[in-house]
Amino acid sequence: MKNVIDILQERGFIEQKTHEQELTDYAEKEKIFCYIGFDPTASSLHVGSLVPIMSLAHIQRNGHCPIALVGGGTGLVGDPSGKTEMRQLLTIETVNENAAAIKNQLARFMDFGQGKALLLNNADWLTKLEYIPFLRDIGRHFSVNRMIKAESCKMRMDCEEGLSFIEFNYMILQAYDFLELFDRHKCRLQMGGSDQWGNIVQGIELIRKMRRETAFGITFPLITTSSGAKMGKTAKGAVWLDADRTSPYDYYQFWINTDDKDVARFLALFTFLPMEEIREVGKLEGADLNSAKTVLAYEAARLVHGKEEAEKAYRAAISMFGARAVSKAILPSSTIHQSEMQNDEAAVPTSYIEESQLKAGIPVAKLFQIAGLAKSGSDGRRLVEQGGAYLNGKQLESFDYMVTADNLENGELLLRAGKKRYHKIKMKV
Repeated sequence: MKNVIDILQERGFIEQKTHEQELTDYAEKEKIFCYIGFDPTASSLHVGSLVPIMSLAHIQRNGHCPIALVGGGTGLVGDPSGKTEMRQLLTIETVNENAAAIKNQLARFMDFGQGKALLLNNADWLTKLEYIPFLRDIGRHFSVNRMIKAESCKMRMDCEEGLSFIEFNYMILQAYDFLELFDRHKCRLQMGGSDQWGNIVQGIELIRKMRRETAFGITFPLITTSSGAKMGKTAKGAVWLDADRTSPYDYYQFWINTDDKDVARFLALFTFLPMEEIREVGKLEGADLNSAKTVLAYEAARLVHGKEEAEKAYRAAISMFGARAVSKAILPSSTIHQSEMQNDEAAVPTSYIEESQLKAGIPVAKLFQIAGLAKSGSDGRRLVEQGGAYLNGKQLESFDYMVTADNLENGELLLRAGKKRYHKIKMKV
């Protein structure tokens, strides 16, 4: 029987790990307490956070205890990793608000009831530290020579802005988090992105020096698409897990647009479907591969937004693109096969407009701005000029075309920007 480390390896989560044999023994003989830190720099996590979230969910599903650590304390300092300039310092109020929102999002993936998982905030201990005792008890275990060789510090020291003293402390604070979680919860495993390797190793060393115990580390690969683009980045910006920032329909569409070469890999990383079914996806092509993309989009949306919103998005895609039902032979364990979903346009983003505005007429470029399909009137104008704007299925040729009530079809206007982005406008009744 595979242990959870083997499962994470098989599904593509692991890039590096420490103490390989000891880590395997730990996974097979003890209950793992494993933590990942989440930086509260925004009120929502995004698709780029899904690899750590899903890895913790696998930890729990295999009988171990995941610890999601919200960086309410370290968020006040700022992580220099992967940044060429200092992060903007956040207020305590902003960090606390963001931390609370992130906790709610993490709870969609893990069961935090009855000690099955822990949801902690490092502000609970970091904000209570006294400077001189911390330097004497903890700081003395860190070598500045070694710290500045870490990739996160080295990158910043080579750039014009340099590395601020407050950011230089981040590595020490993250290592102290690991020690604190070891003391409080016997946590021996920390996981994180590939840019966190140096920070994780420092925590392992601190536990060895102060507690004479062995701790472990795992880092994830940077997930990119087959084209080499960073995962979760689109022309519109980040793909958020918050429905107010990225609608469930747009979130579903993000996964539908997965490149053919990435479908099986993303199914392994971002769904819980069994690997024996996912491996079969590599043999699919044409319409069957598109069905596998539908399953990926549905399962990904269901995890983040729930079954009802995933079904709405699926129905909306059917109504827009005429997609057919997914064969039960394709990824048969998917919950998409358990629902009788009919065509329904209810999930397509919709806004309402006053009848008086339509009577007077609205320039079509302005209408695309109102619908959120263009950032500004001039952006809407360029969209029309470049041939990417459609009204009720017809390509628009003039940016100053006036849209009136005469353009309504079945009481609504259907706008389309490019191939995939739709928006309905209805008149207020």
